[in-house]
Amino acid sequence: MKKIFEKHETLCCMLLIVLYVVVNSYCMQNFGTADYRSAIVNTLFSVALLALVISLKRVSYYGLIKVEKVKKYLYFFPLLLIISVQLWTGININNTPSEILFHIIFMINVGFLEEMIFRGFLFKMMAKDNLKSAIIVSAITFGMGHIVNLLNGASLISTLMQICYATAIGYILVIIFYKSKSLVPCIITHAAFNGLSIFSEGNRLLSYIITVFIIVVSLSYAFYINRNIEE
Repeated sequence: MKKIFEKHETLCCMLLIVLYVVVNSYCMQNFGTADYRSAIVNTLFSVALLALVISLKRVSYYGLIKVEKVKKYLYFFPLLLIISVQLWTGININNTPSEILFHIIFMINVGFLEEMIFRGFLFKMMAKDNLKSAIIVSAITFGMGHIVNLLNGASLISTLMQICYATAIGYILVIIFYKSKSLVPCIITHAAFNGLSIFSEGNRLLSYIITVFIIVVSLSYAFYINRNIEE
């Protein structure tokens, strides 16, 4: 398995991305995020991906390790600010307990899968040849990947805003992974941000402010890390 993957790493990464997009889009379109079937499918996907990483003996290589010197990263407080925006528009508790549970399980898996795919596999593969290109591609593909939300019923404006702030978040997360060598804070941030979305109330005006806030905080934090933390 390891020899096959290393020989065809680019092809394997591309197939993994396509498989994830197809599977996740199917779940979103047919079941939604708060359905037990979406939770089960994505959990199985996560288990399979983790098993692959273990079989490749790349657990630490793909960042499944703790962060050293957390203080240098300001205890990741800026990431908490980004997560908090999900509650800025108010708290919606109209969903049933089971819907909330399945949504959270689904989003935990989405956070793990997308971080492993876009920050782990894709970034690490490209960084071997060109670090700057790897960072840019990881951030942009992560942001552009949200265009599939149009197929899931999202409006054009909200999708464009999501692409913008997702690209900014993708950039700070790849910088954190590159500098800290750990994907754990990225997975936690991603899962928490998505998980809290079920409690978020819609507000058109605040959505624009939130988009700008996320972009500013993400880029400012990335600048701080690049300037103050050595590789």
